[in-house]
Amino acid sequence: MSLDTIHARRSIRAYTPDPVSDAQIDTLLRAAMAAPSAGNQQPWRFIVIRDPAKKQAIADIHPHAKMTPEAAVAILICGDPSSGRYPLFWPQDCSAATENLLLAAQATGLGAVWCGIYPNDERVAAFRKLFNLPEAVIPFALVPLGVPGEQKPPADRFNSGFVHFEIW
Repeated sequence: MSLDTIHARRSIRAYTPDPVSDAQIDTLLRAAMAAPSAGNQQPWRFIVIRDPAKKQAIADIHPHAKMTPEAAVAILICGDPSSGRYPLFWPQDCSAATENLLLAAQATGLGAVWCGIYPNDERVAAFRKLFNLPEAVIPFALVPLGVPGEQKPPADRFNSGFVHFEIW
């Protein structure tokens, strides 16, 4: 993966009906799990969602995930704070895994979008119920993905005003 992959990554919300293979999903999950985590505790857990009824239920409960039924697959990233010595760092760890997954999707020609769940209590409760999650596992983010049905140019988001050297 090159820096071009990072700069070309965009949130893709439209997909073709083409399938995403199990091998492609394996590639994305391996990339996600290659992310750094505090103390290497790896608190992430994943649910791969292909079922049309589940994807429609997601669109019904998440106001910003209406594209999910069109996606070939969605991946639910969850955190298990009870899984390690650093339970407060699971959101950062799951964020790193989610970003790796998004970059792997871009690098392999797929389109994806990050739909936040945590810390919105209503979304957390709805996803917990829909996927019968254990109490210790917290739904963090949803990534609908598939073959892109839209193309977006790279966006230069660099802002030198956000950068400080040595002091504020």
